[in-house]
Amino acid sequence: MGLLKQVFNSNERDIARLRRKVDRINALEPQFEAMTDEELKAMTPAFRERLANGEKLDNLLPEAFAVVREAAKRVFGQRHYDVQLMGGMVLHEGRVAEMKTGEGKTLVATLPSYLNGLTGHGVHVVTVNDYLAKRDAEYTGQVHRFLGLTVGYNGHDMTPAQKREAYMADITYGTNNEFGFDYLRDNMVMTLDDMVQRRLHFAIVDEVDSILIDEARTPLIISGPAEKSADLYFRADLLVRRLKPEEDYEVDEKMRTANLTDSGIRKAEAFFGVSNLFDPDNVTLMHHITQALKAHGLMHRDKDYVVMGDEICIVDEFTGRLMEGRRYSEGLHQAIEAKEGVRVQNESKTLATITLQNYFRMYEKLSGMTGTAKTEEKEFVEIYGMDVVVIPTNRPLARKDLGDVIYKTERAKFNAVVNDVVERHRIGQPVLVGTTSIEKSELVSHLLHQRGVPHQVLNAKHHAREAEIVALAGQRGMVTIATNMAGRGTDILLGEGVPELGGLHIIGTERHESRRIDNQLRGRSGRQGDPGSSQFFLSLEDDLLRLFGSENIRRLMDRLGLEEDQPIEHKMLTGAMERAQKKVEGNNYDLRKHVLRYDDVLNKQREVIYRQRRQILERENLREVVEGMLDDLVDHMLEVYCSEEQIPEDWDIPALLQYAEHHFLLPGQVDEASLRKLDRDEIKARLLELAKANYDAREEELQGFLRELERVVLLRAVDSKWMDHIDAMDQFRQGVHLRSYGQADPLVIYQKEGFEMFEAMIHSIEEEVVLYVFKATLQQAPQPVQVHGAVPVQGG
Repeated sequence: MGLLKQVFNSNERDIARLRRKVDRINALEPQFEAMTDEELKAMTPAFRERLANGEKLDNLLPEAFAVVREAAKRVFGQRHYDVQLMGGMVLHEGRVAEMKTGEGKTLVATLPSYLNGLTGHGVHVVTVNDYLAKRDAEYTGQVHRFLGLTVGYNGHDMTPAQKREAYMADITYGTNNEFGFDYLRDNMVMTLDDMVQRRLHFAIVDEVDSILIDEARTPLIISGPAEKSADLYFRADLLVRRLKPEEDYEVDEKMRTANLTDSGIRKAEAFFGVSNLFDPDNVTLMHHITQALKAHGLMHRDKDYVVMGDEICIVDEFTGRLMEGRRYSEGLHQAIEAKEGVRVQNESKTLATITLQNYFRMYEKLSGMTGTAKTEEKEFVEIYGMDVVVIPTNRPLARKDLGDVIYKTERAKFNAVVNDVVERHRIGQPVLVGTTSIEKSELVSHLLHQRGVPHQVLNAKHHAREAEIVALAGQRGMVTIATNMAGRGTDILLGEGVPELGGLHIIGTERHESRRIDNQLRGRSGRQGDPGSSQFFLSLEDDLLRLFGSENIRRLMDRLGLEEDQPIEHKMLTGAMERAQKKVEGNNYDLRKHVLRYDDVLNKQREVIYRQRRQILERENLREVVEGMLDDLVDHMLEVYCSEEQIPEDWDIPALLQYAEHHFLLPGQVDEASLRKLDRDEIKARLLELAKANYDAREEELQGFLRELERVVLLRAVDSKWMDHIDAMDQFRQGVHLRSYGQADPLVIYQKEGFEMFEAMIHSIEEEVVLYVFKATLQQAPQPVQVHGAVPVQGG
């Protein structure tokens, strides 16, 4: 049966197929080893010529990979392992390569990025932070530069000209957010020359689970200032401080909601002097109160955000890093500012937005690598069309994963953690303690100080020395405390004599909602066959156990009569934990899919608008576009004033003429009597004929200025209406669930009415463009309007 199982195991079949290709690459090694540097470099133009003659990339793969391996040996003395070649092939195929920590994923990316970089269409290597992007562009980029390919780095503080140069390179390194924001900014520019990106050809996403799953729900938002009073935030905050939790408002941690109870509603109405809080006139007030409730009930200082001077800075829940320059949307950031007593900044207006899911789905080919992806394969396949291939380790894994131990209280758990650290520190074994928040990392640090154990703390407050702290974490006697960031992307090398002590020991102080993040923490130890060990210390007061299923375990502990500091270690408990995690992972996946379905509605609209915008930028003469809009406008006028359902005597010709004269006709250019003699089609033809004559007259009057006027008016109308539409869709989406009366699905309502809102916006654009092109009076040449004060923010 075991043999049969293997035959039918698709991962095994994939690995067997890849091994055969590795054999072909290995067979080429002596040939390329014998070449001079010049001969090796000459392979790049030779490959490019073969591609130009119609040869396929897949055909070049064995030679191209062998060339990169040889170049890496010469440039920095590293030879790709066979398993790294396999990982490179998986990426080239547009799939996810699961490779354990320490298997050298950075070197893996050099292979497919070189092969695909030969096309000249551009390869984007996407990393989780700027430090890694810069490091990889400089360090691993040496191999590509040696072989004659150009390498660019896309940083957030670069000018458009520098960015354009980075994107023109064969291979470009940068962060997911920077690539996404550049896409949005490119769709806000006023000339083609201001755009920085080329077509989205091929992306290799490092830590693909973090970027495409953990951060996928987070929209990238570019905002500008909108004038709104800060006073209401402080008043709403004052109200919430006077309310009693549970009696006046309820907080649901699982659903991340906070709502007033009946008594809370009465107190709020009295506080603000309104008779009915749910009156449509009080929508804004209700929104402010809800955000204040969330700020107090769900957002915790030093966990979700930190206060730095007069600023509230978001902490990334997945990496533990500070997200500087980012703000929660929908007024939540301002509510937190009011709660913490710092200056409330102006609420911002969304100018452009996209989720990472929809940005990365635009690439013609997408691939990724991470140490942990198999648990999320369903999501990778359904949303991105990428399956997961688990690549074997170069050396067998020697890490010992010890069973979880569970304590009754958090206090007992942390005491046990510190005792374990003290014991291991005494013999010199290095220990890395993983915590889920800044607050917990500082608690462990405080307890270790009391016991006189020297240690390093790595959290969002101390992230500047991240690489240095992580690199030393495997030295003899080192104790490191880290939030989940735990230095992804930096190897922990073992110091002299450490393997004999059992290698690096990992202590997890809480299970995460996702098994994947637990596995990442464990994976910091036992790289490349090194010895190592890991263990999780838990308590019944931990969030995961508290919210998902600690009652059975508590009853069992009580029945056994266990003391607070007596741990319980049992396979049944580990099983219960895994079930709780699977449940949460399932909930989170459903939520992401749900968000994506809603975002897809806006995404289709975004594609239409951005395509239209690009046409405006690309065309020299936009008269044809304006005339197309004029045609639509006349059709709409006829529908409203001369409906086919009405008899001609009932047509409202005076109103039709009034509208036409306001938008594109001259006063008295045509009279009611002459139009009464025509049928519907003839009226349309007559109006368009007169409009065309007026257009010709505008050409004469404005000379060369008309072309620029068309462009500026079109861009201004498209941009301002689109921004208002994004806001309106956002408001609608938040309230649509209240409309799910009867059996109506809120998503169906959102799709249907969202389409109607989009149609209304298109009509509004056409109306404005026609009005300004025909009626605007010019004192000087029209100037393009750039959006000022636009900043990237974090979706809340």
